Amino acid sequence: MRPDTPAENVVDHTAEAARLERTAGLYPEDAEALLLQAAAHLELADARPAATALYDRLLSAQDTLENAPLVRALKASNLWEYDHEAEARAIIDGVRATAPRDPAPWVIVAESLESHDELEAAHDTFTEAATLLLTDVAEPPYATHPVLFGRHRVRRMLGLPHDDWDARADTLHSSSVSLDELHDPKRVWSLGSDNPAELEAEISRLQAELGAYREALSRPFPVAVLHWPATELAELLSAYPDLATEYPSHDEHLSTIESSLRELSTSGTPNLGIVTGTVPSYEAFAASELSSPSDTTLLPQYATTLAARGRAVSWPPQRTSDCWCGQDQRYDACHGA
Repeated sequence: MRPDTPAENVVDHTAEAARLERTAGLYPEDAEALLLQAAAHLELADARPAATALYDRLLSAQDTLENAPLVRALKASNLWEYDHEAEARAIIDGVRATAPRDPAPWVIVAESLESHDELEAAHDTFTEAATLLLTDVAEPPYATHPVLFGRHRVRRMLGLPHDDWDARADTLHSSSVSLDELHDPKRVWSLGSDNPAELEAEISRLQAELGAYREALSRPFPVAVLHWPATELAELLSAYPDLATEYPSHDEHLSTIESSLRELSTSGTPNLGIVTGTVPSYEAFAASELSSPSDTTLLPQYATTLAARGRAVSWPPQRTSDCWCGQDQRYDACHGA
């Protein structure tokens, strides 16, 4: 949930947070995700009380939240960082007691405990999550992998021997750097070193893991192609004219979507879909990636993210159904002709 901040990028996190809040007001259906990103930017700006206020704003309407345990976990993690330890611990205990079925709250509270040297409590939290979410599960879902990896890391820090969950984590880990090496206590502590050579080696290892993570991120989701309605595309090109090379015209954009999907289908690619973008949503995604919306490499990542959030519409539609392009024609008389 936290946007990374490379040293070479200078980001006004306070301004980004304010922009995301404004966008949330315009698009209430995306308000939860946008406000969580805004709170993350406020934390990076060291405006932690303001971030807590955003979490409280979300929790005040928790009946409509998609993931209230996640918001509570993020609030607890933030509170602990500015000396509200007692309140943070109480919220963490509450999150653990509710036993959410989503792994993300478990990982956040466990890592919060771990970062404050509460290794035994972190180990117990990761273990509770693994027992709840993965008992009798033959193939752990991708979202649960951080539970097993975090538990493996804490057990290495505690000097505990490998058990069955650790063996499962080893089989799931795809990086060229093994988990045992990645979580070696001496290596973990060396991250605080002021030796440039040691830090450079650690950065290389972490980049290898991040590459494997990003590659795996898209595996569970359908192959989704990004569709811009005419009004959204016009607004996008007006704000970011560099994208005109990617989208010469709206008609060509629609034709490219159909031809690309047909080529993928012919090649045997399953689970094809179409996701519809909006400019504010795309700008929020670019902000979360600390990149410019003009960067064309963000477009497929944005499509994958929308698909991961359940926004993909299966392609092709039935021939007598409405065409995916939204032009009020049957598919077989429009792009399916």
